[in-house]
Amino acid sequence: MPTKTPTRKKRAAADSPSAARSKSAPMTNVDAVVEPDLDRAFDLVMELMAIPGRSCQEGKAAEFVVERLTRAGVPADIIHFDTAHRRTPLAGECGNLILKSPGTQRLPRRMMSAHLDTVPICVGSKPVVRGKFVESADPHTGLGADDRAGVAVVLTAAVEIFERELPHPPLTFCWFVQEEIGLQGARLINRGMLGKPKLAFNWDGGSPYKLTIGATGGYRIEIVIEGIASHAGGAPERGVSAIAIAALAIADLQRNGWHGDVRKNGKHGTSNVGVIHGGEATNVVTDHVTVRAEARSHDPVFRKRILDEIEKAFRRAVREVKNDRGVRGKVELHTRLDYESFKLPIDEPCVTAAAEAVRTIGREPELAIANGGVDANWLTAHGIPAVTIGCGQLGQHMTTEQLDIAAFRDACRIGLRLATACQQVAT
Repeated sequence: MPTKTPTRKKRAAADSPSAARSKSAPMTNVDAVVEPDLDRAFDLVMELMAIPGRSCQEGKAAEFVVERLTRAGVPADIIHFDTAHRRTPLAGECGNLILKSPGTQRLPRRMMSAHLDTVPICVGSKPVVRGKFVESADPHTGLGADDRAGVAVVLTAAVEIFERELPHPPLTFCWFVQEEIGLQGARLINRGMLGKPKLAFNWDGGSPYKLTIGATGGYRIEIVIEGIASHAGGAPERGVSAIAIAALAIADLQRNGWHGDVRKNGKHGTSNVGVIHGGEATNVVTDHVTVRAEARSHDPVFRKRILDEIEKAFRRAVREVKNDRGVRGKVELHTRLDYESFKLPIDEPCVTAAAEAVRTIGREPELAIANGGVDANWLTAHGIPAVTIGCGQLGQHMTTEQLDIAAFRDACRIGLRLATACQQVAT
């Protein structure tokens, strides 16, 4: 829990609508738009970041969201979990959390989403305020603002609407699971539970003024290497080291420019060997190794080329390592497309709506294309065009991760504006 928190008086003064207008926003009719309780929003994100919840273990965070929704007066019969976690490659504690609400006005349905899970280094986060930022008090632990800040933005919008009975279009709120391990929750979402939204807004990392309208596609690769076990001291020549095969293949990829930042003939992508598991003793030639890797690119053809080069490197390495009897090991590769790349047109209704919401708080929207996957990859593939908006997170997936407090509060303002916007939007 935080050890230092700005006083409500100071926070209110710094974040009042009039203060924001005096800096950059002209007086317009949008100034009548309702403001969220930013003190409460900040308290929510501080509590959420302290809840452990790596991928597949999102249960406690989901329970927190449900409890706060119920406290705000959300009827229990419109809060549901789907069963995505039963169909994901790794079993999880719960499915996607979905709140589907009828609107007070007959307008196209809007969807607000964020993901519940954090990366493993954020388990044990102890959020503390340091100046204008929130950090983890433990220097060995990430903060978890990715994406508990997004969870808080979406939760804040829902709580404000139900508690204050604000006018709103039909809304679907969704908190996804297992985003950090391949967008699994969004990939396997029960679309029938969403109510056919026409516009979708997804909150994830970065600046709240940055509108991500496209993202890369990515393959996940599991490589299983089978060698031959032998006594490492008495008869090493009879063994075939699976570790040696893996080492040769990875060195080959690095040496030839197919690992890390991959640039070939004007094409661009990335690859990474992220996990190696094998061996239990130093006196045994290791006969089994599992390697997990990924390949990404906005260009599907070049992404497939990276994948092919990874396979070639491991097959070359298998041919290079043999024992004194000429026997070699084996390798099997299992690949899965985690998500396909996408790019929304700049006049897509969700993009124009998000841009207008940013402008109502006196900032200018910035359009961006991401080199990582976001839940919007799968939402868009499901026929729900989604723009992704940041919440003030900095240094995601690092122990030095921070949350910019002012930017997070702006994200909450933008979120409530998008959730309560009752003007007609062409779809």
